[in-house]
Amino acid sequence: MDKTVADLRKDYTLQGLSETDVDPNPFIQFQKWFDQALASQLLEPNAMTLATTTPDGKPSARMVLLKDFDDRGFVFFTNYNSHKGQELAENPQAALVFWWAELERQVRICGHVEKTSQNESDEYFRSRPFNSRLGAWVSNQSEAIASREVLEQRLQELQAKYANQDVPRPPYWGGLRVIPTQIEFWQGRSSRLHDRLLYTRLEDGTWKIERLSP
Repeated sequence: MDKTVADLRKDYTLQGLSETDVDPNPFIQFQKWFDQALASQLLEPNAMTLATTTPDGKPSARMVLLKDFDDRGFVFFTNYNSHKGQELAENPQAALVFWWAELERQVRICGHVEKTSQNESDEYFRSRPFNSRLGAWVSNQSEAIASREVLEQRLQELQAKYANQDVPRPPYWGGLRVIPTQIEFWQGRSSRLHDRLLYTRLEDGTWKIERLSP
């Protein structure tokens, strides 16, 4: 008999997470876990769910790619006129979720969102492949289009226009940085008694670590 959705379950047994295991600085702790995700050769370990809301509280979520992080926050790049860009302009609060299934780990991040500097956006844009740079011009992200052919024709036009030329960054395209107020590290454990350690930024800039009930 085939399993139902309710029957699907997995017992997590790889390892635990204790207060003595983690670094007092959540960015250093994230770097450790991210390095382990890279070493495990996971498929797109920098993929993360980005959740936003409209000013009246309507939520939406989608996958984006982390492209930089340091003690200032977590950076991704997008079209500022897209749905997520507009929502973040109106309500600059966001949540991020990383899910590394093979390591039985999750990281949740909540915080305020700000645009990166123009220099940061320019530097990353120049690092993108040629067609990806053109794609930022081709796509009016989140807008309805008549067909796939609209995109392909526009791409061909721009390939001809910018052949052997530098592709400038569109003024509506750039980076966004999630500046965290909370970061939670989750390690799956047996019997659903998971380990959850929550870092909360205090007013003096230091971080408080608390264990949460699973």
